[in-house]
Amino acid sequence: MGQGAALITRRHFVGATTLPLFGCQASRPIEGGFVGANPQRGHLLREPQVATQPSAYHQTRVLIVGGGVAGLAAARGLRLQGMQDFALLELEDTAGGNSRAGSVAGIACPLGAHYLPVPSDDAPEVQDLLEELGLRRRVAGRWSYDERHLCHAPQERLFFEGAWQEGLLPVHGVGAQTLAQYRKFALLVEQARASAKWTIPVSKSPESAVHRALNAITFIAYLEQHGLSDPHLRWYLDYCCRDDYGAGLSVVSAWAGIHYFASRHGFTAPGVEASDHEGLLTWPEGNGWLTQRLAAPLGERLRTQRVVVRIESVKHGVEVDALDVQSGRIERWQASRCIVALPIFVAARVVHGAPEALRQRASHIRYAPWLVANLHIDTALHDRPGPAPSWDNVIHGTAGLGYVDAQHQSLRPVPGATVLTCYRALGDLREGRRYLQERTWAQWRDEILAELSGAHPDLPGKTTRIDITRYGHAMAIPIPVVAREPQPASQPARMTGARSRAAQGPLALQFDRLSFAHSDWAGYSVFEEAFTLGHLAGSQSL
Repeated sequence: MGQGAALITRRHFVGATTLPLFGCQASRPIEGGFVGANPQRGHLLREPQVATQPSAYHQTRVLIVGGGVAGLAAARGLRLQGMQDFALLELEDTAGGNSRAGSVAGIACPLGAHYLPVPSDDAPEVQDLLEELGLRRRVAGRWSYDERHLCHAPQERLFFEGAWQEGLLPVHGVGAQTLAQYRKFALLVEQARASAKWTIPVSKSPESAVHRALNAITFIAYLEQHGLSDPHLRWYLDYCCRDDYGAGLSVVSAWAGIHYFASRHGFTAPGVEASDHEGLLTWPEGNGWLTQRLAAPLGERLRTQRVVVRIESVKHGVEVDALDVQSGRIERWQASRCIVALPIFVAARVVHGAPEALRQRASHIRYAPWLVANLHIDTALHDRPGPAPSWDNVIHGTAGLGYVDAQHQSLRPVPGATVLTCYRALGDLREGRRYLQERTWAQWRDEILAELSGAHPDLPGKTTRIDITRYGHAMAIPIPVVAREPQPASQPARMTGARSRAAQGPLALQFDRLSFAHSDWAGYSVFEEAFTLGHLAGSQSL
């Protein structure tokens, strides 16, 4: 689903301990615990806030609430205009949201998002950031990316029918009927691309009748309409949806399922020459490499460990009350404007007199819980037949999304100790959040090791530590929605699903003295959406 300068401080919650491994064979105990996002801190918002006199007052011209990708992009947007009189309040110990970094046994690893596709010209704001960071530059009149940061080959492999195969689409041993359905789906994607514009960010493409029709049904209903019933195709498409949206075919909209391919590089059936497309940018720390560089210039303007409990427009500006976790006291911030870079369900709770667009969106949105587990192994794993170890390694038919290797970008000649980052999306479970939080670290440890041991029987004996990060509301799921009613001109357009209009043309979502910026407004969670909305909010807040 992170990294660069200071690494996140590791906190161990209930279940963090050193335990022997039960259920799998292991020659030694495995250490570990829950790290990263602090659910107890976020749950302070559930408590009724007793009106108390603030113990401290602060003033700033622009206040940013929320230090994820959107909030950090807003801060950069302000800085690019020469604005220095601002502050950013963040709940956790470090900024970065779902794109934070960790470290296990001295090896940097993601705590969330782990790559960024090379952005197209539809995302000039992201392109500008990459140019600023030295990742993108002009060479002989053409744009070129620093190869040290592009994902090295081999990139992907799938453990399928007892062996590894290149790529994630099941191909080895599948029959003619399966291949025919692959070709049929590829044709449908190309037809969709020809009939409508598909972009990332979604705000850069006009909403069409094709988009609206696809947004009204689930992806599995779309597949049934077109007679696409092959289990191998459905497994692959379900995996893609869980990987990008946190939930599978029966939950996400058909718009989301098609958008996954149509907005990028299409869908290539086996035996068809793939069209050339740019690669992926990735780092040992994942997208935290980016967020740490966005946070570094902020200095003391970044105030972490702040639980924002009230945002309210007042006569001469905006008031924001925040609980300082360290002191346990309320501090009051007064600003001319406020950029609300919070998840929508949080924003709807803390913004007093919330606009109708915010309340409507909060009532419709559904979130996917996620688990990220970082496994430290002290020596390379034995490998089964097939392609060599890759950056992304997926086990067919499992509940997890596979693992990425934190040392894949390393140029070391001999494999050795590394961290494997495993992902699990729980958006298909109705009680997914409770399931995520109530299971102990030991239960998660055993389940993850058992799942990966199908491809790597020697994994339990080589694992020394497993650190697990839990996100109860990791990302908005792009679910089907009904047609939206027009809104009065005095309010932003209501946003109720994946085809949300987060930024009408070049405008950020604004209401009175508040600007809203978060990937939730796009209906799904990717770096380009969050960064673009944040940049627009920051650059237009003056």
